[in-house]
Amino acid sequence: MDEVRHVLVLPDRDAAEEAAEAVGERFGVAEEPQLFRDALAGEDDAEDAQWLVVVEDPEGRLDAGELDEFVAGWDGWREVP
Repeated sequence: MDEVRHVLVLPDRDAAEEAAEAVGERFGVAEEPQLFRDALAGEDDAEDAQWLVVVEDPEGRLDAGELDEFVAGWDGWREVP
């Protein structure tokens, strides 16, 4: 099976940090999620940045619907490839 990577998009750094910690607790991911700042095109202001939480799912066992509900708790969403 191909490795699966889930990208959760969150509105700010605090939400991303909380979600990254909580995703490990709730879903038991083996690898610590990675955080990235994603500035919107043409914007230099940090207030206009989204934060990404990248969750590696090498066994493809995480349910996309559950991740959608999970990240919605922080006004975020899961990026669909």
